[in-house]
Amino acid sequence: MAVRSHAFGRELRRRRLAAGLSLTGLSRSVHYSKAQLSKVERGLKDPSRELAGLCDACLDANGALITLLEDQSREPAPLAAVEKDESRDEVWRMHLSVGGASWFQSMGRRQVLLGGAASLVGAGSAGSDRPIAVHDVGALEGFEVLFQQYRQIGQTTSSGALLPVLIAQTHVLRDIATGTDGAERRRALRLTSRYAEYIGWLTQEAGGDDDAMWWTERAGSLAAAGGDPDLAAYTSVRRALVAMYRNDGDQTIALARHAQDVALPPRIRMLALQREAQGHAINGDHTASMRCLDASRDLLSQAEPTTNGPVLGTTNLTDPTSMITGWCLFDLGRPSEAADVLAAELERVPSHALRTRARFEVRQARALAVAGEVDQACHLVAPLLGPAGVLNSATIRTDLSNLARTLRRHHRRRSVQALAPNLSSALNPDRR
Repeated sequence: MAVRSHAFGRELRRRRLAAGLSLTGLSRSVHYSKAQLSKVERGLKDPSRELAGLCDACLDANGALITLLEDQSREPAPLAAVEKDESRDEVWRMHLSVGGASWFQSMGRRQVLLGGAASLVGAGSAGSDRPIAVHDVGALEGFEVLFQQYRQIGQTTSSGALLPVLIAQTHVLRDIATGTDGAERRRALRLTSRYAEYIGWLTQEAGGDDDAMWWTERAGSLAAAGGDPDLAAYTSVRRALVAMYRNDGDQTIALARHAQDVALPPRIRMLALQREAQGHAINGDHTASMRCLDASRDLLSQAEPTTNGPVLGTTNLTDPTSMITGWCLFDLGRPSEAADVLAAELERVPSHALRTRARFEVRQARALAVAGEVDQACHLVAPLLGPAGVLNSATIRTDLSNLARTLRRHHRRRSVQALAPNLSSALNPDRR
């Protein structure tokens, strides 16, 4: 890291001088102290990703400074499902086989993060190969209505509270598909795939990336068996989202590009372009990021809801591309612009969508804090600490943790001191 720190510091100094900026001038632009910037330039202090992005944008480096942070000797960890240790604890995980039975199997509690699933379905379900016969097609309609309700409940409760019942419902739906044939079997499999995909998202919210990928891959297999190959492509979009939260720009871009075939529905391509834009933003490439967002915006009007099941992706954003634009602008080192865009789009998010609102409002608060609007950031995030804690979202906590790191640079501010206890409680719920 020391070698990269020296390289970053030398390049930062070279570009600063070429731009005719003093350390004081750069300090005012990026809202970091002159002393800290001096240490970074001399290689005495490692630059954060946040600082690198701000300096990169201020000096029009278009990602050159951010690239110097990367460890070229380290291969990125692949985003693939991993085999679990079956010898630890009593947590259960469901296996779904397209051609055979479905069952639960004992898995490690710390990795699976799905405690309580077995108690809902009962020990007798494990290994059962007796399909559930369905003679009333209205049963599947009922499960479709339930799914929409579960997605609404997921906006206002923690992922861990909802996961067990969703796993049980997925198990039942898989058995229903086994007991039917023809069009009803395909319909049941497609609906099962939507349940599995949503479970994948909630396990990511619970902090289990590997489990999220396991469920997402199962969702793709089920959808293909049900005659819906589009969801298999959508799994690349979901994998790209996990890579994005890991700040792996290259892998985010690569995965997102797997779901941009012109034969795919416009909505999937739109979501894939948004993920690719976020990958470019992580890498500091403003031009490529905006190009992807423009292409995504062009597809928005064509992205009609699917007739094969529930809508993929969020249903709470009127204009998801504009909201993601705000997200990208922040990663591109343009926090003031990001805060303005996020504020405008948040006015259009329904009040009942607590999880969606919390995610983007915390990101807006981060943008305000990084832009030097510390008091305003504290005022915005204060009422969110309750919902963010209740929802127990790993992705929201990541942004809260980064916000706390930014606010520590302003620890003498009264607004920061007043917020600190509640922010600490939100980040450490077990200590309440």
